[in-house]
This record gives sequence, C-alpha cells and structure tokens, in this order.
Amino acid sequence: MTALETSLDRLDWTDIGSQLDAEGYAVLPGLLDAELARSLARQADAPHARRVSLASGGLGRGDLYYFDAGLPPLLEQWRTALYRRLAVHANRWNERLDVRARYPDELEDFLQRNRDAGQTRAQSHLSRLGVEDYMALHQRNEGLLVFPMQVVALLSEPGDGFQGGEFVMTEQRPRMQSRPLVAPLGFGDVAIIATAERPFHGSKGYYRVNLKHAVSRVRNGVRVGLELFFYNAP
Repeated sequence: MTALETSLDRLDWTDIGSQLDAEGYAVLPGLLDAELARSLARQADAPHARRVSLASGGLGRGDLYYFDAGLPPLLEQWRTALYRRLAVHANRWNERLDVRARYPDELEDFLQRNRDAGQTRAQSHLSRLGVEDYMALHQRNEGLLVFPMQVVALLSEPGDGFQGGEFVMTEQRPRMQSRPLVAPLGFGDVAIIATAERPFHGSKGYYRVNLKHAVSRVRNGVRVGLELFFYNAP
C-alpha cells in the first residue's frame, strides 16, 4: 500500500459521507503537506500546462492551467485513489434521487464510459489568482456522464502568501433564496464538493439542490488552487 493510500485510509469516510450529505461539501484539513502543496503549485509552470485566461470565458480574472496531455503522475494516482472512496457515496446520491445509473468501482472504467460517450476533454486544472483576480460563481457539468463530486485544494498559504481569495459556494433550493457557504481552506487543505447537484432531504423526501462555487477577490499576493475532476467533458 502506498503512503497516499495509507493517508486516505486514515480518514473517516463514513463521517465524510455524512458531511457531504448534510452540506454538499467536506473539508479534509492538512491532507497535503507543505512540500507536496508547493510541488503541485509549481506544475502551473510546467511546459505541458496549457494556460487559459478566466476572462476569456467570462469566469472572472486570473489564469487556469490545464493538463491536456494527462495529469502529473502523483495527481493521477491521487485522483484514482479518491474516486474509489467516493464512488460509493456518489451511488448513494443517485439512489436517493431515483437515478438508475451506478458508478463503477474504478476510475478508469468510468473514464472509458466517458470516452465511449464522446467525452474526452480533460477538466482538471490549477488556478493562479493575483491581486484583484477572482473566480466567478460557476459549475462544470457538461456531458451526459458527470461524476457528482469533485475535489478542490489550496496550494498557497493564506496570510503569508495571499490575502482574500476565500472559497465560497451557493446552494439553490427550489422556491428559496440561495444559501451562501464558505469553506475555510488552509494551506494544504482539500475539500470534496458537489460538482453541480446533490440530494437534499425535505419534508416530502429527497430532491435536487443546485450548487455553484467561486473564489473571492484576492487582495494581496498570489493564490494557487487545484480543481480535480473525475470525468471528462464533451
């Protein structure tokens, strides 16, 4: 068993599932140590990282860095290991929403379903936000085969590395005002969040609620973050 698998096995996945069910997100404090977080942040400068301006898509201000040729090996191993633990929770969400489809146990099997459906565009990326940069509220749920959870991580240090740049979410329930959420991420913290929709238990049973996420304006320094996805877009 790798050190990565061991660190994930130490987590209480029953409790994490309960947090996801209750709030649509769960924070895993300090999952990445400082050396690993800084190493991942430097991947934005790697030759194979494709830079895309947030402004070009109307998503804010700052830059995203995509890995079109494939994720760095460590990130790929991490994504595979996380998927194994999240698939059971994703299947529970589908069951509650009366969705017949079920997610396979292994990430590669789900990605093969993506490819068979014509979904081949990589989604995972790093973000680099400088002073006055921000990421607007958004969600990524393109295609017929979407995994209902994704991972975000903070790869720079609040306070010393940057100020501002809080990770925020909104949750929209039918016929109700949006509910704001703030996930207090520290350096090396990881959060599992709903990609777009999750089940919510109301007085008449489960129904869908819609979530979006954003990063508030950076007031000082540079904020580097990671968004890791378990599916490809069309």
